[in-house]
Amino acid sequence: MEERLQKIIAESGYTSRRKAEELISKGKVSVNGKVVRELGTKAKKGDEILVEGNLITFSNEKVYFLLNKPRETISAVTDDKNRKTVVDIINTDKRIFPIGRLDYDTTGLLLLTNDGELTNILTHPNSKVPKTYLAKLDRNLEMKDFFAIKEGVKIDGRPVKVSHIKIKKKDTKNDTCFVEITIHEGRNRIIRRLFEHLGYDVVKLTRTYYGTLSLGTLLSGEYRTLTRKEVVELYRYKR
Repeated sequence: MEERLQKIIAESGYTSRRKAEELISKGKVSVNGKVVRELGTKAKKGDEILVEGNLITFSNEKVYFLLNKPRETISAVTDDKNRKTVVDIINTDKRIFPIGRLDYDTTGLLLLTNDGELTNILTHPNSKVPKTYLAKLDRNLEMKDFFAIKEGVKIDGRPVKVSHIKIKKKDTKNDTCFVEITIHEGRNRIIRRLFEHLGYDVVKLTRTYYGTLSLGTLLSGEYRTLTRKEVVELYRYKR
């Protein structure tokens, strides 16, 4: 049965559907020896599909990892500057990729899998998965800015919708504070950009929750596999 090429690539576990669309547009995908650039192209799982020169194969075994991402690590499968990636940390023979991304210097909870369907569910704008971060600011958060964030600060003409914000700790001696904040969107560097828009520098940023999943006791660079129950919970974000 023929299906959209990006869907087949995602289901193989090579990368997410969104990333597959990018690779197709860039001419990085071929079907039966012919380079494909049209996103509407259909193919069959029995076709010879090459992505970035790699033959697509299918594995029935899906794997799911929760990583406490360390700083100075790229949320990608590979890096053209030969920097360490999150995939390098995970010991598995499966071809996995991160669900979404965290910035190079942002730490915390990141999911990795070879399940293209789940990745598409969780990264779709309609999924609205809550993501909680702990931000260390270079100075104490003023109450006017606290309430401005609750109301919705506009970035690029769109308000950043925050479902939860709490000042966790104030260091009056050093004039810094830790702020816990929960959002449901995935715009690039949105937490940092939100505070920078209000005149604050984010000294450190850690994602502590993704949906109902938390870092727990994982140290930086440590990871664990998800339980079946946790995977089922994630699939409930399907719209």
